[in-house]
Amino acid sequence: MPLTIETAGGKRHSYKVEVAASSAQQATGMMFRTKMAPMTGMIFPMDPPRQAAFWMENTLIPLDLLFIGSDGRIRNIISNAVPKSRAQLPSAGPVAAVLELAGGEADRIGAKPGDKVVWPAR
Repeated sequence: MPLTIETAGGKRHSYKVEVAASSAQQATGMMFRTKMAPMTGMIFPMDPPRQAAFWMENTLIPLDLLFIGSDGRIRNIISNAVPKSRAQLPSAGPVAAVLELAGGEADRIGAKPGDKVVWPAR
């Protein structure tokens, strides 16, 4: 599915993302993958919005986690989450979705809290 991040500077960055819609898909996420194609990611919709926390125990590549509020704006970002770590990576409050991108991607595009994330379900 297409997804766009609109930064405060007015730049738009387009991605093709997988949707982790079911609880099984959300439990698996990006586990065991050894690479990620450029300009791709995975989105985890949360209905109803809730506090979220991820960990990287079975994830083999670094990821950026963008926690998205009900208003479609980024609440917080965890950059370059460490592969195989059991550390909890929490949202800053309730979120409507979590977007996983390749590690370093958020910094590359200059994504910051408050930037807008747009996808067809929004």
